[in-house]
Amino acid sequence: MSGSNSSSPSSAQGASAIADEPLGLTVHSMPTPREALDVEAGQRTRSGRVRMLFVMLVCAAPVIASYFTYYVVKPQGRAAYGQLIDPQRPLPALSAAAADGRPVDLRSLKGQWLLVVVAKAGCDSLCEQNLYLQRQLRESLGREKDRMDRVWLITDDAPPPLRLAAALNGATVLRVPQAQLAQWLAPAEGRLLDEHMYLIDPQGHWMMRFPAAMDAAGAAKAKRDIERMLRASSSWDEAGR
Repeated sequence: MSGSNSSSPSSAQGASAIADEPLGLTVHSMPTPREALDVEAGQRTRSGRVRMLFVMLVCAAPVIASYFTYYVVKPQGRAAYGQLIDPQRPLPALSAAAADGRPVDLRSLKGQWLLVVVAKAGCDSLCEQNLYLQRQLRESLGREKDRMDRVWLITDDAPPPLRLAAALNGATVLRVPQAQLAQWLAPAEGRLLDEHMYLIDPQGHWMMRFPAAMDAAGAAKAKRDIERMLRASSSWDEAGR
């Protein structure tokens, strides 16, 4: 009939066929409890590693920044008076002896900047000069002097002279055989070990050697090097062990 809204038989049949056709579902297998735990454990491990790396970077950043500032940026554009040691030499496991013969692990000196003099116990004129300049250098640091210790490493078995007792007040005096000490410190080419003064950072790294037979003018230049080191490390180094 003209004007009728009735659908054609073929359309009705097609709609019926679509309605009767079953829905297609894809079934995914659920993970076993063991698999779920393994996945969770893996995620926790990765997360823990990321956190650990982040903490390590945060802790190391001040040290890295301070050495980058000193070695690369070179504050104030001045050349160092002392010779920078590259690569730096970490303090080895050496056994020293205190004045009373008590054994001392040399690594126990870590935690402070160290200004080290090496000499035989007899202490000739050069040794006395170095010990004097060592004391003057530390005192000249003012408020920062508590971040630095004076150390005299004696390389033989003789007792130190009594005339030095007052000068050594507050210094650390230890006896270390020279053959063992050579595993750590070394003189410039053509020089002797006891002609230099050595600068050690709080982590036990030998990182600077001052010129042999340093005089008062040289000590003033050495002071500038030391002050720059102390400034560069001020964000992570504190006085006292």
